[in-house]
Amino acid sequence: MKNTKKIIAVILALVLVVGAAFAGCSGGDNNGEVKGESAEVLPRAEITSTVEIPEDFKIGLICLHDENSTYDKNFIDSLKSVATGMGLSDEQVVIVKNIGEDSSCYDTAVDLAKNKGCNIVFADSFGHESHMMRAAQEYPDVEFCHATGVSAKTAGLDNFHNAFAAIYEGRFIAGVAAGIKLNDMIKEGKITAEEAVIGYVGAFTYAEVISGMTSFYLGAKSVCPSATMKVRYTGSWYDQAKEQEAANALIEQDKCVLISQHADSLGAPTACELAGVPNVSYNGSTYTAGKNTFIVSSAINWAPYFQYIIEQTVKGESIDANWCGTIATNSVVVTGINQDVVDGESTIAELNKVIDQFKAGTLHVFDTSTFTVTVDAANGINANAEVDADGHLVSYMADIDGDFVGDTNVVHDGYFDESGSDFRSAPYFDIIIDGITNLNTNFGE
Repeated sequence: MKNTKKIIAVILALVLVVGAAFAGCSGGDNNGEVKGESAEVLPRAEITSTVEIPEDFKIGLICLHDENSTYDKNFIDSLKSVATGMGLSDEQVVIVKNIGEDSSCYDTAVDLAKNKGCNIVFADSFGHESHMMRAAQEYPDVEFCHATGVSAKTAGLDNFHNAFAAIYEGRFIAGVAAGIKLNDMIKEGKITAEEAVIGYVGAFTYAEVISGMTSFYLGAKSVCPSATMKVRYTGSWYDQAKEQEAANALIEQDKCVLISQHADSLGAPTACELAGVPNVSYNGSTYTAGKNTFIVSSAINWAPYFQYIIEQTVKGESIDANWCGTIATNSVVVTGINQDVVDGESTIAELNKVIDQFKAGTLHVFDTSTFTVTVDAANGINANAEVDADGHLVSYMADIDGDFVGDTNVVHDGYFDESGSDFRSAPYFDIIIDGITNLNTNFGE
């Protein structure tokens, strides 16, 4: 009985400690009322189409993982919404999951084209690209489309296409919400301005990850100037244990007071919920896994692209080799705000101001006046960057054609011109700017 009482006492103590930690994330005095998520800040539009789809039309989707990955789930949900909106039957949509970035992707692409009768084959991961290109060469009457890739622009294949979106704008918007939360914590005396340190869980040191983390940081810094950021990489797109471990290290060792991520599991949001640390996720809302800590999430909405490639194929018209969606095409979306962690009304008002600036073309995420760069060419750090005496970027030779060699200056009119129709759809911003510290670029550290 004594042991039982001791156990009960320990449990009650833990409940009180965790409860106190969660209360520390509150956006204000809600008088005990749970407000939950607001309406979506940038919602996904309903899919409608006037194009009649033949009964024998099929589209295949190759996924790196399955619905347990927030990244793959985003693709799956987008395609299903398009299928519903355009009247495709279940037999017309073939989704194949857990296909690695290896020859199994080629085998799957061939099976979808040759045996399943797919008119379009789409693959969702960077490492799928070479295998998709090989299949495209062998099946010229089938359209092969690929997310996040870089080769279609120079491949010379009419049936091979890359696609991405200006998600750096969505990341910036989410970063503004994070900066607002940091300011609240400073005002409430929970942290000092110098302690406004963001932790970021990254998958790899690829441009896609660096572009996303930098745009998020610049969004936060635009409203909380003292903010800095520390990054830990996992060396994997999807590894819940590693992502949770990285988030825990950022919180416990690196003293980060808010966490975001470019990794595909619930590892980081789970770590934040257990520790009572505010979290900004990616690829969709993680509110149900972090009701006390989740703030907001941004994502690419792939539905407009799926609709576009289906309609173009059915009409017999060409598909862009290098397609990049925007806020205007509904390809960049932002979830609702967790009103129990930040003040919903004022935060949404601030985010809408930023969105209006993006729509008007008056705000550029990578405005060179808003950040500085340290060049260490001898050690290969920002070697392609040219900066002025104050450290502001003057020019940058980015790798546009995908051969990992800088070939095009993308700095003009006072900003770094990130992915879009002018150069290529996939991100190429791979600069480590001042204020961001990489902690383990070798992954195993």
